[in-house]
Amino acid sequence: MSSFLHQRTLQNPFSNRFPVSASSSANSKRPFSSVLGPTTLLALLALVVVVGVFCPWVGMPRALSFSLTSTSVSKWDHYTLEQALSFVAKNGSVIVCIVSQPYLPFLNNWLISIAMQGRQDMVLVIAEDYASLHRVNDLWPGHAVLIPPVLDAEAAHKFGSQGFFNFTARRPRHLLKILELGYSVMYNDVDMVWMADPFPYLVGNHDVYFTDDMTAIKPLNHSHDLPPPGKKGRPYICSCMIFLRPTNGAKLVLKKWIEELQIQPWSKTVKSNDQPAFNWALMKIAKEVDLYLLPQAAFPTGGLYFKNKTWVKETKGMHVIIHNNYIVGFEKKIKRFRDYGLWLVDDHAQESPLGAL
Repeated sequence: MSSFLHQRTLQNPFSNRFPVSASSSANSKRPFSSVLGPTTLLALLALVVVVGVFCPWVGMPRALSFSLTSTSVSKWDHYTLEQALSFVAKNGSVIVCIVSQPYLPFLNNWLISIAMQGRQDMVLVIAEDYASLHRVNDLWPGHAVLIPPVLDAEAAHKFGSQGFFNFTARRPRHLLKILELGYSVMYNDVDMVWMADPFPYLVGNHDVYFTDDMTAIKPLNHSHDLPPPGKKGRPYICSCMIFLRPTNGAKLVLKKWIEELQIQPWSKTVKSNDQPAFNWALMKIAKEVDLYLLPQAAFPTGGLYFKNKTWVKETKGMHVIIHNNYIVGFEKKIKRFRDYGLWLVDDHAQESPLGAL
């Protein structure tokens, strides 16, 4: 596949659309010392410093203020979610992931699979640290945004840790902000690989679409209603692949999810994560919201796809997004992806908008 088959020309949302005029270009050829004296130069330097420090508070247009900064990195620190969404959204929809620096290799693998489906321009990376924000925007301007406050990226590594809980617990708040700005949003964890375009499967006009995290095999024509509670008194829906429309119903789900996270915080005895709270929220408001369970054959959990060869063979050609869950650890996940030919960065790195990182 051609290296940049699915990529568009890199654009900077803050690029200057007003080129230097011919007359000003001609004037620039005059000796610099003959145009500006020492006093004038000092005055201009002082003006630049003042503007650089105070322009965020005096209402200067953001694009102009960014053009006066001395580096291409610092401007992204003030890049807003609203700006980012207006830059990446297509037809009112955006594809979102949330990453910290250690997850950048998985981000790249996920992006390659999306680029193969021609959807990479819709992707917005919500960076949870400045290193990730700057790295992504240096390589792919405008496609990463940071929503303060900044968490400790190192603490979010280990599944089941308080750092991981703090990291994932921010998810519904981020998604709610996107809905409140009027956009539909598809959320993915980055330990996923797209085998096909998922958007044709978002049939109807439901509030929330999601996938089952159970390994039990469903019939191909299974119900799209919320599954019944399991042994723990709640369903087992995956919080790692969700599509939400900017409806009151979808917003209600996210608000309830946030509420459930507050009711069941992380502790040393109950090492919670965001998924149980998501399921409690769905179950408690199922009658108030239009919910839709996506087909299992298209969106299988990793516990089914990677552990049931017979089922995979029977459903060949139906798989859309593969989730590398039911396994813990970066290296183990990468090895499993490699074993199944899904670690795309090995052979297709240049098809990512980020290149080889």
